[in-house]
Amino acid sequence: MIPITYEFIKTDKQTGARLGRVHTPHGSFDTPTFMPVGTLATVKTMSPEDLSSMQANIILSNTYHLWLRPGEDIIEEAGGLHKFMNWDKAILTDSGGFQVFSLSDMRQIEEKGVHFRNHLNGEKLFLSPEKAMQIQNALGSDIMMAFDECPPYPATYEYMKSSVERTSRWAERCLEAHQRPETQGLFGIIQGGEYEELRRQSASDLVSLDFPGYAIGGLSVGEPKDVMNQVLEFTTPLLPANKPRYLMGVGSPDALIDGAIRGVDMFDCVLPTRIARNGTCMTSNGRLVVRNAKYARDFTPIDENCDCHVCKNYTRAYIRHLIKCNETFGFRLTTYHNLHFLLKLMEQVRTAIKEDRLGDFKESFFEQYGLNQENPKNF
Repeated sequence: MIPITYEFIKTDKQTGARLGRVHTPHGSFDTPTFMPVGTLATVKTMSPEDLSSMQANIILSNTYHLWLRPGEDIIEEAGGLHKFMNWDKAILTDSGGFQVFSLSDMRQIEEKGVHFRNHLNGEKLFLSPEKAMQIQNALGSDIMMAFDECPPYPATYEYMKSSVERTSRWAERCLEAHQRPETQGLFGIIQGGEYEELRRQSASDLVSLDFPGYAIGGLSVGEPKDVMNQVLEFTTPLLPANKPRYLMGVGSPDALIDGAIRGVDMFDCVLPTRIARNGTCMTSNGRLVVRNAKYARDFTPIDENCDCHVCKNYTRAYIRHLIKCNETFGFRLTTYHNLHFLLKLMEQVRTAIKEDRLGDFKESFFEQYGLNQENPKNF
């Protein structure tokens, strides 16, 4: 049994973007799609019922953070992550690698794995491909990620080449250590920075291992948007057409559309939930900072073009009041709206692909969103 399969539906004639469906042990989801991030077995301020109401069919949780709190043994004892958090749809867990490299200033990389310090209490820890697989097997996610090295941007060609080769060796060890291949799909991660030759090497190495799906890592880490798009243009064609493609850590509306046009199926990012907690909202007309004073007497919705529960029932003035008073309900409302906005955007992208007009959709969306101006209202 192969736990994760990709069903191709059609290609957009304008752009080459593809419409598909990914099947998992906990249901299917249409692609291209955006995955809300539930780092600690919860999407901050959202309930599973909230997520279901906005048609989120897959979410992401974090291996590193759940390993530290509450511990994968407790989650396994609870019956796995799905039961622990009362979520009956698909879950993807990352490998923990990104957190090891981004949260810890003190780390030592060796062939066996990475020595580093717990960002919460300074305790010495060690994470290896085998340990990352053991944790994710205990969590019971539908899609697991291989443990990779996350090199900084920018990095020299020599450093990146060494990193790519290590990531390929670690990928093999992940496959060997994976204890539940019949119920959990393991994705490999393509690295290589902005270097086409190294992306080709990484893709060749990992595709030869025949993972059920592939992620493109090492992007959205500080490089310009045009560099990310160039890397996608020469990387996605290297990946099997009959398997899902996942671009890690991308969540701005323009990048989601550009990524879909370049053949990506799955995206995730903390952006919509993180900016929501400081009062920043995604709207059809660009960024709106609802906590600003000019909205104190604005009794219109966050976005008059949005049909989400928040925009139907609450005003900018009320939401601003809540956020200024540090009321959790305000963060809940802005988070709900932002996630609904991105999930609705991906639904519109899928409809445009179905109708062979994604290029036209991009042009009209970017114009309304303010992305064709000298000072774009972007994030």
